[in-house]
Amino acid sequence: MLVPSGIHHVTAIASDPQRNIDFYAGVLGLRLVKRTVNFDDPTTYHFYFGDEIGRPGSLLTFFPWPNARRGRQGAGQAAVTSFAIVPGSLGFWLERLLKHSVEFEQPTTRFDGERVIALKDPDGLLLELVSHQRVEQCEPPTDLEAGAQVPSMHAIRGVYSVTLWQDGQQHTAELLTGSLGFQLAREQGSIFRYTSNESRPGSIVDLRIVPGLWPGVMGAGTVHHVAFRATDDATQGSARAALESNGYNVTPVLDRDYFKSVYFREPGGVLFEIATDGPGFTVDEPAATLGRGLKLPGWLEPRRFEIEALLPNIHLPVDLPGPNA
Repeated sequence: MLVPSGIHHVTAIASDPQRNIDFYAGVLGLRLVKRTVNFDDPTTYHFYFGDEIGRPGSLLTFFPWPNARRGRQGAGQAAVTSFAIVPGSLGFWLERLLKHSVEFEQPTTRFDGERVIALKDPDGLLLELVSHQRVEQCEPPTDLEAGAQVPSMHAIRGVYSVTLWQDGQQHTAELLTGSLGFQLAREQGSIFRYTSNESRPGSIVDLRIVPGLWPGVMGAGTVHHVAFRATDDATQGSARAALESNGYNVTPVLDRDYFKSVYFREPGGVLFEIATDGPGFTVDEPAATLGRGLKLPGWLEPRRFEIEALLPNIHLPVDLPGPNA
């Protein structure tokens, strides 16, 4: 079993790379902490958005395939990714979404007084901004970039939760509680909430039961996988061994440069990852300039000229400081 530590990152699929950057680094004010490529498809970007240094639990990452067909949310998917905001920032975010012509639903209330703004990104990915008093325990990000679009006091404080849509909950629930360090916290209608540490964001998985709903289809606007945190290699290795002993087909450990990963399918069909906390995103560039240049793993450096020629040109949102690339 993993030491309870929660969500490491969520990875989704986008279509237009520039539009993806404009929305997440621009409208939502997340920092592009790493500009690299999909290690399994080096002609495609892999963007990492998070807090000022990309701490585990703050990260939403994307494979932006230009002209990718739109996916469909449905059963067997991590359908909703929720971000944490402090209660005093709810009005700020309502005004900001209006300013940028982002469609959203009026705030609603759910578990323990959570106030939730539901919205979609330009590809239709289901997102939420969730305000709750527990978020106030999280330190606001440091402004490493003067003039960042969202003031630190209102900035997103990381991933709050993910919501899985499933036909049933028994087998996925057994995995969450038996191998991944979660426990059932409460139920509300068709939603079962599991948490690894209810005192902070990034520790919540909501399992929504949607019997009879069409199966999800992978594509732009859908989540590719959800990663859970392992503090170190030993913790990851123990979790991997436990999963294998329980009959899961787990990949070998894969070095992603900024963390190490293993992958497997949970019983409902969602691709799960267990990722180590380190070494982190400052391993190959300083914190002050994270995300400014294209970073490649060593084995792809000999192909840099070819890869750069095939990748679309992109730049940070125009009102963010610093050089465009």
